[in-house]
Amino acid sequence: MAFVPGGRFLMGSDHFYPEEAPVRRVAVDGFFMDRFPVSNRAFARFVDATGYLTLAERPPDPRLYPGLEAAALRAGSIVFTPPAAEVAAGHPSWWRYVPDACWHRPDGIAGLGTDRLDHPVVHVAFEDALAYADWAGKALPREAEWEFAARGGLDGAAYAWGDIFEPDGLRMANTWPGPFPWRGADGPHRYGTSAVGSFPANGYGLADMIGNVWEWTADFWTPRHAAAPAGCCAVAPAAEPRGDDRERSFDPAQPGIRIPRRVLKGGSHLCAPNYCRRYRPAARHPEMEDSATTHIGFRCILRP
Repeated sequence: MAFVPGGRFLMGSDHFYPEEAPVRRVAVDGFFMDRFPVSNRAFARFVDATGYLTLAERPPDPRLYPGLEAAALRAGSIVFTPPAAEVAAGHPSWWRYVPDACWHRPDGIAGLGTDRLDHPVVHVAFEDALAYADWAGKALPREAEWEFAARGGLDGAAYAWGDIFEPDGLRMANTWPGPFPWRGADGPHRYGTSAVGSFPANGYGLADMIGNVWEWTADFWTPRHAAAPAGCCAVAPAAEPRGDDRERSFDPAQPGIRIPRRVLKGGSHLCAPNYCRRYRPAARHPEMEDSATTHIGFRCILRP
């Protein structure tokens, strides 16, 4: 773990997506944070020690998914499958629910190879990340803690390394290198996670805070940040998640599904300039607690 000194910072952004606004000054106490996302190797130690079964390895509860056919109530997870040819970036055809997909069987077919043990663990739902954190004697970061850490001391910069996405042409994070979703820089269908620490760490010694995998935080989703406190120099604390935030986090577009959503941070290897520019500390995204996919992982913190 690396120590992240406490301080005040400008949280959010007014220049990209509306859910990142408004910018507000927030105070964060110091804490320790995992230098890397939790890897498959580390998660395997947890499973070996506890016998834990992830949510993706358990059949879905039919009460939570009204109208879903019985045949679809099979353990599995959501897998990214790129289209065979160029499609519009807003087309959802690249996501599909794959029976038997889970952290140790990422595509639902082949087991986890030794070459991927140091890649971030994926197909972990929010409760899986919590279970690991409890076992490790740690916690999941609050959104403000995560964003403060990701900035690495560069308050107000667009990226974790400054204001230029690829300084001098150097790739600073594992993001999609070509036109999403059908082509990478080296040809069709070259994509995926990378071993943790494959890209430069930020000013606090934290690697992969941007790209590779989205990371769970403890906060319930809100469509915008709360308004900044009154006064030019006012500072808001990094608030604890509140119980009444739970119901407000439900997806209004799916009123029949009463599953809370949490904030994801950091973007992933699927973020691309032509589709999703969420490879920034201020970026945030909602995800239902039960969701497990090929591009979501997590890391832990330890508060003194």
